[in-house]
Amino acid sequence: MSNQELTDRVRRIIAATQHVPPDKVTAEATFQELGIDSLDGINILFAVESEFNINIPDDAAQNIKSVRDVVEGIAKLLDAQGDQAAVQA
Repeated sequence: MSNQELTDRVRRIIAATQHVPPDKVTAEATFQELGIDSLDGINILFAVESEFNINIPDDAAQNIKSVRDVVEGIAKLLDAQGDQAAVQA
């Protein structure tokens, strides 16, 4: 999956869970700019975990403050899953 595809999926998830117009959710937008509080952030992370079948560690979740942070975190987790799958094969 390309970085652009990943970014687009994350933007759609955030727009849907927060009921915000998708064009407002840019890759550069911070949660504060989008009016997303900590509880909303948790709901977003649950939706992202479900969508990508990943588990976001609590310490990583605490550092997520923007759409870009979510995308970069998912990319790292998906890369790690790919590496782990290659080792097990």
